Amino acid sequence: MAKNLVILESPAKVKTIKKILGANYEVVASNGHVRDLPKSQLGIDIEHDYEPKYITIRGKGDILAGLRKEVKKADKIYLATDPDREGEAISWHLYYALKLEDKKVYRITFNEITKNAVKESLKHARGINMDLVDAQQARRILDRMVGYRISPLLWAKIKRGLSAGRVQSVALRIICDREDEINEFIPEEYWTLDAGFQVKGEKKPLTAKYYGTKTGKVSLSTEAQVKAVIKDLQGADFHIEEVKKGERSRKAPLPFETSTLQQEASRLLNFSTQKTMRLAQQLYEGVDIEGEGTVGLITYLRTDSTRVSEEAEQMVRDYIVSGFGEEYASVEGKEKKNAPAQKIQDAHEAIRPTSVMRTPFKLKDQLPRDLFRLYQLIWKRFVASRMAAARYETVSVKIEAKEHIFTVAASHMIFDGFTSVYMQDEEKEEENHLSAGLTKESGLKLISFDPKQHFTQPPAHYTEASLVGELKELGIGRPSTYAPTITTILARRYVVKENKNLYVTELGDVVNRMMKNAFPSIVDVSFTANMEALLDEVELGTVKWKTVISNFYPDLDEAVKNAQKELEEVTIADEVSDVVCQQCGRKMVFKYGPHGRFLACPGFPQCRNTMPYFEKIGVKCPKCGKDIVKHKSKKGRVYYGCIDNPDCDFMTWQKPSGEVCPKCGSLLLEKGNKLLCMDEHCGYVAVKKEAGIGA
Repeated sequence: MAKNLVILESPAKVKTIKKILGANYEVVASNGHVRDLPKSQLGIDIEHDYEPKYITIRGKGDILAGLRKEVKKADKIYLATDPDREGEAISWHLYYALKLEDKKVYRITFNEITKNAVKESLKHARGINMDLVDAQQARRILDRMVGYRISPLLWAKIKRGLSAGRVQSVALRIICDREDEINEFIPEEYWTLDAGFQVKGEKKPLTAKYYGTKTGKVSLSTEAQVKAVIKDLQGADFHIEEVKKGERSRKAPLPFETSTLQQEASRLLNFSTQKTMRLAQQLYEGVDIEGEGTVGLITYLRTDSTRVSEEAEQMVRDYIVSGFGEEYASVEGKEKKNAPAQKIQDAHEAIRPTSVMRTPFKLKDQLPRDLFRLYQLIWKRFVASRMAAARYETVSVKIEAKEHIFTVAASHMIFDGFTSVYMQDEEKEEENHLSAGLTKESGLKLISFDPKQHFTQPPAHYTEASLVGELKELGIGRPSTYAPTITTILARRYVVKENKNLYVTELGDVVNRMMKNAFPSIVDVSFTANMEALLDEVELGTVKWKTVISNFYPDLDEAVKNAQKELEEVTIADEVSDVVCQQCGRKMVFKYGPHGRFLACPGFPQCRNTMPYFEKIGVKCPKCGKDIVKHKSKKGRVYYGCIDNPDCDFMTWQKPSGEVCPKCGSLLLEKGNKLLCMDEHCGYVAVKKEAGIGA
């Protein structure tokens, strides 16, 4: 009988850990939290020092009963939940829910699910860290107070089903502020002036940009200024005043932390933050690898740190030296120094492969496509982070005529360094090439001037990736909160996503304005960042968690009471569709439910008619001629089918383009920047006219 019991958080890890620990250990999972604040009430005793009232989560009774049976059999119990505040709190809740006071209980953590890491964690078993637990309790209670006190106010003043949140409401404000900037932006005119030259003895012409005069840089704001420069240079003698050669280097990027992984996965793989975290979780918990069984492929995915262990540092250095050469290895390891207010997860490492020897090439046939692409990104970034800088030879040329100066610069890579591993094609710098024989004595002949009018552009709309970057930069939220925050504001329809960009809806704008008027501190960026810093102080043991709560709640309570009296109700009209209700003849309106958009009669409650909403794509069904519409499977995967389903069974996973195959007449489907014939036996493939606009 196993006398040692290991309780994990996720059942996905059980098989992997059991294989590592062997027969003397029983390994079970709690399936996340087992206790929480009750859903039906605030769950915090305001009158008695803000004491939380924890109850067993509905549905967890059977799991706890099973865990209690295992506890009775064990001599030693190891609580091995995730290595962060949340995991520490789960271990603490398990301690009380399973009544472990009279048992030998140890807390163990591992940053990666490998044999060495798990075995090593047993040697460094410790007690539960109450500072970590208190930091999580403080966050949970602060979030509960904001949500449970403000959300009912939004229901009363706007509509039911809305929510407010300590981080979510600030994220919404950041997006709304950017939308305001864009709307208020007034474009300003500016001009550029290029000059084309023929260099004596060279075949290729040289293009230089107008810099200004000998007294300094000149900005060209109007066409009149440009014309004045051109007029002044008519018949002028152009000569090369200076040729300056040099060298610059481009340092390797840091290994991934949570926010940078989410940003790069969005930019390079087109993954949402939620998808990135879901796939990273699978890579961390373990994947079946031929010859090895189930192994964790990456280290812990929720981290603010770019630190790397000495063992991993040596392993990757050996790999680089043997595979690329000594000159490709970085002289020293790099890590970004975190500010004191951002030290929460610095006990962890960066996100890296658990073994650099598991190259993407070896795993390509063993991982699903998206899982492989994310692993490859993490692997490449980590290896590149330990490689030498790329070096470029630079040449800058100054061309003069009268008092005017034109400049041209070029760079040429002389050592690829880390770019041999990590650089993506779309990220590679364009290299300008200037003749090696160019000197001050080289003769120049002006070919033509090329003046161009431009206008300044407004700030870009936030994407999920850039919003995560902004939240990280401002110190708002933590690695575990970025993806859920964005998911929530999208689910509440405060924000919609179109072509990666996030746009504020009318509902989101109304909620944001109400929050700014009634609860300015809650949606204040600095206040929220300071609150995160206070939670970090709780984790470090320098601030008591109830002090944070007791300083926060009275102001919130007063603001809620004032808002209840002073705020006026706001009515947001439902968006009207062109679909007529079959029962009463009114035009139906769009509503939002748990599964997305649907149509409802505005005559409710007299008329209760509802209909599913189908998003037409403007293409007719090849089988029956009716509209093809966009659907979602039960697992959330998008597919396209006939609106007359189930009478017509046409469906495809790829988006129909509306064009027909020139060979067989079947529909052409969009796949990336290609068009493929729907008939697999035909095999026709073409490049889309607008490459890069995919399904």
